[in-house]
Amino acid sequence: MKKRIFSGIKPSGDLHIGNYLGAIQNWVALQEEYDSIFCVVDMHAITVPQDPATLRKRTLEIAKIYLAAGIDPKKCSIFIQSYVSEHAELAWILNTIAKIPELEKMTQFKDKSVKDGKESVLVGLFDYPVLMAADIILYDTQLVPVGKDQKQHIELARELAQRFNYKFGETFVIPEAYTKKESENIMGLDDPTKKMSKSAKSEYNYIALSDDAETVRKKIKKAVTDSGSEIVYSDDKPALKNLINIYSLLDNKTPKEVETLFVGKGYADFKSALAEVIIQFLEPFQKRMAELSDEKVLKILEDGAKKVQSIAKKKLEEVKKKIGFIV
Repeated sequence: MKKRIFSGIKPSGDLHIGNYLGAIQNWVALQEEYDSIFCVVDMHAITVPQDPATLRKRTLEIAKIYLAAGIDPKKCSIFIQSYVSEHAELAWILNTIAKIPELEKMTQFKDKSVKDGKESVLVGLFDYPVLMAADIILYDTQLVPVGKDQKQHIELARELAQRFNYKFGETFVIPEAYTKKESENIMGLDDPTKKMSKSAKSEYNYIALSDDAETVRKKIKKAVTDSGSEIVYSDDKPALKNLINIYSLLDNKTPKEVETLFVGKGYADFKSALAEVIIQFLEPFQKRMAELSDEKVLKILEDGAKKVQSIAKKKLEEVKKKIGFIV
């Protein structure tokens, strides 16, 4: 039996190459050796206000991105979270064993509390990590491919699974985070100390998956670099290290091989070449995405939901019986 992985992305904001390199690129490789379940987590998206029409549009866009990137519905299950009501049901049950202090430690809640005040935080955002835990353990997930910033959420999922098992008997598999060192933190082009973010105030923070060639060249030209001019992969040069990571991941080279390519050359040469590597990835990707019709994608999502529903239903029935519900 193959080990099972589960992961998903929220349909909010424009996805960027950090999302691709940090998550989707890994999924494409992992689907070959794992029983893979990939989700568009629209229920997570509404933890902050959303325009309904925009949410529907972006949900389909995320699914198209998965498919254009190489996620194969013949090898894995792709579906929309809200299609499978067991996610919400299990989240409610997990709420009865989750503790307020452990949710108050979650980074998203703390950041929002500091920025806007605790009284402004919606219950959905506060409870977001419990729903994420439900997403994962509902499918007896063994590995969760995530970025470094999501490890805290995986720890909560592990804790809630273990707590439930201790109280009601062995029920859930205890998941583990899967990260890839080079891609776990793709940083902002304008600030190498902060992650590339689709919610960044400046468009020069990220390369969107929808950016055209001219925009890519402009953004890379403006990307922050470190002092000096030598192309070296080093912690002492965090901005350059980040750019080399992007180059190596998109061009299937090691950071050392990228260094070798630019011996005796300067930042301008490197940035120009990096922009072309990004463009060579984005143009065929965008073409594949444009060729996907809404009707075809919806059919794939509906079929994917049917495939996982039987797993979700069986697990939730087991949980309900163990806690004393009449099933």
